[in-house]
Amino acid sequence: MSESIQSKRHLVIAAVMASMAMVALEATIVATAMPQIVTQLGGLHLYSWVFSSFLLTQTAMTVVFGKLSDLYGRKPVMLAGIAIFLLGSVLAGFAWSMPAMIVFRLIQGVGAGAIQPVSMTIVADLYPARERGKVQGYLASVWAISAVLGPLVGSLIIHDMSWAWIFWLNVPIGLAAAVGFVVFLREGDKHEKPSLDIPGAVLFTAAIGALMFALTDIGASNTEHAVIELAIFIACTVLFVWQERRAADPMISFSIWAHRPIAASNCATVFVGMAMMGLTTFLPMYVQGVLHRTPVVAGLALTMMMVGWPLGATTTAKSLHRFGLRQLMVFGSGVIPLGALFFVLLTPDSSPLLAGIGSLIMGLGMGIASVSSLVLIQEIVEPRQRGSATASNLFSRNLGNTLGATLFGAVLNYGLAHAPGSVPVTADQIKHLLDTQTGGGLQNALVQDALHHSLHITFVMMFVIAIAVLLAAMVVPHISLRRNVQVSPHENL
Repeated sequence: MSESIQSKRHLVIAAVMASMAMVALEATIVATAMPQIVTQLGGLHLYSWVFSSFLLTQTAMTVVFGKLSDLYGRKPVMLAGIAIFLLGSVLAGFAWSMPAMIVFRLIQGVGAGAIQPVSMTIVADLYPARERGKVQGYLASVWAISAVLGPLVGSLIIHDMSWAWIFWLNVPIGLAAAVGFVVFLREGDKHEKPSLDIPGAVLFTAAIGALMFALTDIGASNTEHAVIELAIFIACTVLFVWQERRAADPMISFSIWAHRPIAASNCATVFVGMAMMGLTTFLPMYVQGVLHRTPVVAGLALTMMMVGWPLGATTTAKSLHRFGLRQLMVFGSGVIPLGALFFVLLTPDSSPLLAGIGSLIMGLGMGIASVSSLVLIQEIVEPRQRGSATASNLFSRNLGNTLGATLFGAVLNYGLAHAPGSVPVTADQIKHLLDTQTGGGLQNALVQDALHHSLHITFVMMFVIAIAVLLAAMVVPHISLRRNVQVSPHENL
């Protein structure tokens, strides 16, 4: 255990789980309430930005807050993150228009960008690697439970109360978590005077923000805006690299990010995020639109991934000392394409059980690979760099989600445009097919064939991405849990 933190570990972990539950619930519960919210506030054309704005600031700020936790300590950064998240939540409940809602969701995303990486770092500070995987399994179960409870709680609130309580529900949870950290988390005093790289933080946030905007506009076929945003991204990136090379204490240490185990693990994590986005986005569409099953069946098929993930994380916890980090990471990465193969084999006559099995196997592999890569990254850096290293891994997953949404959306559109048959398929026709949940009629049959064709191509691409996870994991060198291997600036790729 880190000497800088002497705490009642189980009570701190309870606070960590409460803070992560707050973020995890928000990720699922808002989707349930959004139809009613947009009905009252208007601005339907801004609907997707309620979700994109949250992801934008969360991704951009993850690395910034990871670095701040290394400089100023875990507790003050975590408490600041909870405060920012609760501020955004309270304001979102009072939103009077969709633009206001988007601004308040941006604030929530900033708070989430602090809570996630610092939570994981606190776990790494409190527990040695041999025990850490088990706790990571507990945290994964928080997301699994939230994925199930979120829509249910959201439906109950919408039915009996104002939609504002979707956001205000976070207040008691966040306050309880904050009290837990204040009372039970103990950190050693930092005697050195930290040097904050403010220009680097601003440039990094601007670069990632521009990239996220560009990817969103590319997915929406808004080429003109995407080109401008990519130009801004490139300019900010160049300035950021220049700033980091001259800063006394840079926001991002290139020696850490370029260290072979970290670079390979984060690369694999990017591909895991992409594959996860492909699965969560298009599996329900296939089950409803091609297999003609109810949304409940589609949800159950997807939920199997959320069963497999914590199961894989828990398995990893029990096996770290027996098999080693790299071996488990490669094994988990090999399980992911095995699960993805089930989706490649889906046909309109397939049982949804086949999709559920594939979802379970992919979730199992993702849980093993993700926990292994996170623990590996945390093990090979010094404690004073652990926040930045942890944040780099979470940032990679969020970036993978965004890249996956853009890539798979483009593949789906390509498949629809080149579907067999002479009748063009529109988004409205697909929506009608999903709404009716019936296979009757020639028109529906043509749309079903086109949807199967395009989703099959999408699943093939998901399988390719899953293979890329395995290839990236195989580049990771062997890492022993018996000693910490410190990163040297000369140990780059």
